[in-house]
Amino acid sequence: MAWNSTPGYARTNIFATSRYATVANVLTFSRIALSVALLTQTPLSPAFLALLAAAGITDMIDGAIARATGSETEFGEKLDSIADIVLAAICLATILPAVSLPLWLLIWIAVIAVEKIANLAGGLLMYRRLIAPHTTANKIAGVLVFLVPFVIPLFGAVIPAIPACIAATFAVIQEGHYIRLGLDWG
Repeated sequence: MAWNSTPGYARTNIFATSRYATVANVLTFSRIALSVALLTQTPLSPAFLALLAAAGITDMIDGAIARATGSETEFGEKLDSIADIVLAAICLATILPAVSLPLWLLIWIAVIAVEKIANLAGGLLMYRRLIAPHTTANKIAGVLVFLVPFVIPLFGAVIPAIPACIAATFAVIQEGHYIRLGLDWG
């Protein structure tokens, strides 16, 4: 007798009915896989940039697909935030050693990263859950930071990093403010 023909057990496909296996969540999981694949490529190479572009596209469309299909879940929102963190961490770990940046800019990037980590930790401590506000400032900063690797060949690393750091500084300060005051972060 087959495992799925046991009397009393309904024959179901858990992936067809699972609230976790949505198109949007599959795209978000693929962003994590694409991020890890970045580790196998030479930073800023065409293959690296192609993987990064694919990861960026999944980031842009997963939320829109979830809203359009009515498959938004808290799990999907948290998964999206985790995928964003994985992508950002891998990009920092691979790109920073491959470019030449002045010390003041490295310190600025480190301060932004520390504040982002503090915001995540603060949200976990205050609300017992991962808080990652999807504010307009965070989205603008995300786009600018995402574009930096693509324009490094044209302008070097410093020129595109400055506006990205300005936007990220504002976004991380706003995020911390929202978390501390318990404002709507959705």
